[in-house]
Amino acid sequence: MNSAMDEINLLRQAQRQHQHHLMVRGMGEEIDLEIGPGDDPSFSGADLVAVASGHHDTVVPADEHKSLLIPCSGAVDGHAQPPAPQPQLAHGEEHDGMLRLPSAHTKKKKKVVKKWREEWADTYKWAYVAVHDNTTRIFCSVCKEYGRKHRRNPYGNEGSRNMQMSALEEHNNSLLHKEALRLQMASKEKLQPPEIERPVYVKALSKTAASILESVLRRDPHEAEFIQSIQEVVHSLEPVLVKNTQYVQILERLLEPERCFIFRVPWIDDRGEAHVNRGFRVQFSQALGPCRGGLRFHPSMSLSVAKFLAFEHTLKNALSLYKLGGAAGGSDFDPKGKSDNEIMRFCQSFMDELYRYLGPDQDFPAEDIGVGPREMGYLFGQYRRLSGHFQGNFTGPKIFWSGSSFRTEATGYGLVFFARLLLAEMNKELKGLRCVISGSGKIAMHVLEKLLPCGAIPVTVSDSKGYLLDEDGFDYMKYSLLRDIKAQQKSLKEYLKSYPHAKYIDDAKPWSEQCDVAFPCASHNEIDQGEAVAIIKSGCRVLIECSNMPCTVQAVDILRKAKVLVAPAKATAAGGVALGELELNPEFNLMQLSVEDFENKIQDAIKQTYERSIKAAQDYGIMKENPESLVHGANICAFLNISQAMTDQGCV
Repeated sequence: MNSAMDEINLLRQAQRQHQHHLMVRGMGEEIDLEIGPGDDPSFSGADLVAVASGHHDTVVPADEHKSLLIPCSGAVDGHAQPPAPQPQLAHGEEHDGMLRLPSAHTKKKKKVVKKWREEWADTYKWAYVAVHDNTTRIFCSVCKEYGRKHRRNPYGNEGSRNMQMSALEEHNNSLLHKEALRLQMASKEKLQPPEIERPVYVKALSKTAASILESVLRRDPHEAEFIQSIQEVVHSLEPVLVKNTQYVQILERLLEPERCFIFRVPWIDDRGEAHVNRGFRVQFSQALGPCRGGLRFHPSMSLSVAKFLAFEHTLKNALSLYKLGGAAGGSDFDPKGKSDNEIMRFCQSFMDELYRYLGPDQDFPAEDIGVGPREMGYLFGQYRRLSGHFQGNFTGPKIFWSGSSFRTEATGYGLVFFARLLLAEMNKELKGLRCVISGSGKIAMHVLEKLLPCGAIPVTVSDSKGYLLDEDGFDYMKYSLLRDIKAQQKSLKEYLKSYPHAKYIDDAKPWSEQCDVAFPCASHNEIDQGEAVAIIKSGCRVLIECSNMPCTVQAVDILRKAKVLVAPAKATAAGGVALGELELNPEFNLMQLSVEDFENKIQDAIKQTYERSIKAAQDYGIMKENPESLVHGANICAFLNISQAMTDQGCV
């Protein structure tokens, strides 16, 4: 509920409520201390309104009692039942337009503050609409206070003073009270709500997207990468949550992974010394199917990174037509400088724990940074040995035991196909465009390879020490040399021995080089605020995300203001997702797939993903011309697909 229109609709809904006759009972009679579903079975379907007080015989001080409104017995044939007999009050007795009961006639029960707190979340979900200073306002339903913190405990005076103050403070900080105050300010400053004849109760959201984000921040304050990824998604989902408030509950469940595994990985190096690393696997969601996601061996690997990657894979897989869930994992082990035997021993120790959580119907891993064909082979061998069966549930390039011969090309080629499709929508083509690539791993090299037949001019690749610049652009011979250098695990500086006119810039990234299209393929958050400014100055107008979340929050904001068109990794990686699903299809023989058929299937998946993202954005008022339309559309489309599955399957 983040828009003024939402508050208007809330008040109009209240205005349309049928008026029921009400009875009043004393606050002390109810443990709940407030009307709610527990008070009356017909409560959820009843229309609630307040009743103006009458004239009675006995005067009762207003400060000595409290009252509640509840619906009377249900209507018959559309007509409300007569109200229950009302106790006599003094002539002229009226307080805030509400009927009151004298506390002397009410036998109060002992109440426990702890009991109240447990019930607040399920009971206090109602906003109180009334007239204040001749203007319709929305109040907190518990205490009817307007625009300020309570100075008295609205729940009574039972218990010690510390217990009372604790209850008071907890209510002042509760979601209900904060939401009521927010609605008050909106009704006061942003809109003129319709007039109402008498106060009414209307249901208010007990949770909002903002409150869910706050709870994630409180629960995981140090998981910066994970928090960054969900903030971007929630920002995209704001128009969806305003239009469909039932999705707020789905979002809360989605942002908590189904299960996380953290385990010790001991291994012995070639000198006989023991080492210990930490292993991770996060199975984020299986609502759409078995989990699929990469394994990353890198010193920066942590639980936060694993959760962020698993969340990205969940949305990435949900955006496609294929029924896959999302997962990610890995270890803080660094394979650089390790021998084959050391890597094999580490992979075997890693799989000793992980194998029990894997399976073709549960979770199957794929390659990521630091995990290539060699590592996947070692991992699969140990998995087969421990599980006692030979099931190709690992995605990799070795066609004799798992995967397809095009496995490593699918994602990289798909990125170029997506760039070509995006430029075609702008009446442009890749031919002759200067392209900057970061990274020199599997994806980056296949992006470079596929740019060549498209007529583009790729001029850079990079590694952890700097970047290589060839102003003339790479061709097939230069690409072959780069592949040999990477296969031998040598530095990109080796390229200068064959092509001395090229440059290697130490301790730098390639984003200051002049370009038309940027392909960040290295790692997450590789583009910060300064580098985003450099990209804009370089003349780049299109950025194709190849790695997950390559831009920091500040960089995203700068690129958005400069109207740089960003294609999100959730959509651009559709090629890899499509081939991963085909690997699981027993009726589809990938080993006999020709290059032409392979590329056609990848292009079809890319086109469908692009069209679904654009349509989802337009359905929620984000026009195609908006440079963020693809980002928001991809997040919206993926979320809606998962939400439908989670709704159908219930609260699990």
